[in-house]
Amino acid sequence: QSINRQGAIAGFYSDTNYVYHGFVRAPSGAFTAFDVPGAGTTGLQGSFPLSINRGGAVTGYYVDASSLIRGFLRASDGVFTTFDAPGSVYGTYPQSVNDATAITGFYRDASVVSHGFLRAPDGAFSTFDAPGSLHGTFPTGINEDGAITGYDIDASFASHGFLRASDGTLTPFDAPGPSTALGQGTFPLSINKGGAVTGSYYDGNQVDRGFLRSSDGTLTMFDAPGSVGLTLPRSINDAGDITGYFYGSVTHGFLRARNGTLTLFDAPGVGISGGQGIVPMSINQGRAITGYYLDSTFALHGFLRRP
Repeated sequence: QSINRQGAIAGFYSDTNYVYHGFVRAPSGAFTAFDVPGAGTTGLQGSFPLSINRGGAVTGYYVDASSLIRGFLRASDGVFTTFDAPGSVYGTYPQSVNDATAITGFYRDASVVSHGFLRAPDGAFSTFDAPGSLHGTFPTGINEDGAITGYDIDASFASHGFLRASDGTLTPFDAPGPSTALGQGTFPLSINKGGAVTGSYYDGNQVDRGFLRSSDGTLTMFDAPGSVGLTLPRSINDAGDITGYFYGSVTHGFLRARNGTLTLFDAPGVGISGGQGIVPMSINQGRAITGYYLDSTFALHGFLRRP
């Protein structure tokens, strides 16, 4: 799911009983598996790490024995802090942690509507909704300055991007020409230290395209070579390098350098039938990329692509 500056990776795996467990893979390749205290031990319960910071702190969510979804922070020394966002009734879903251990994500209230939250390093919470949000606000990334990106869903169930500055100011944005139909729109997923944002949008021609929004608000759209209507950026590093995947006959990975050059790649052993392929998820400052791929039997495997 996530790789930090040093090359440590955090993610999760399922056992034979479909219980999920977290892990950290050190730059040396050594694995540490873990379960959040209180995580459930029956099918589809367990621990789901999503983000790791420079110091090795990990955040994500866990599903307890009552199937309640709660947030956690695992410090680099393995100490756990569990938490629920204020107003959470149907779950707290942390998505991203920065180097100061500020965490962003969303929670679901009694009406099952999602709202954004920021958990400060001292544990204090701020909750927020993007302008125009009616059916939910979904933060997806936080940078080192505390700026947050994500998307919200409006009255027509179309999605729009937002940027929340460190002072709490919210700026909505859309990629040029997105479809505003139900379930479509603009979907930011990652923000870097300089405030550049990447993600995807669904345009009026029913094509998913990638975008880069620079810190001054300039938008650049792009498609991976060979893409058949689906280019999905997932992560941007501080230099402006972007990774993600696209669909040809199967999914393939791409690296988009800050100058716009696109390099395509696949993992060894990746499946070549429909529904198989590679899904890059995160890129670090050294351009190391992690994610997962499906082999010819549809089994999932992790990968690390070194520069």
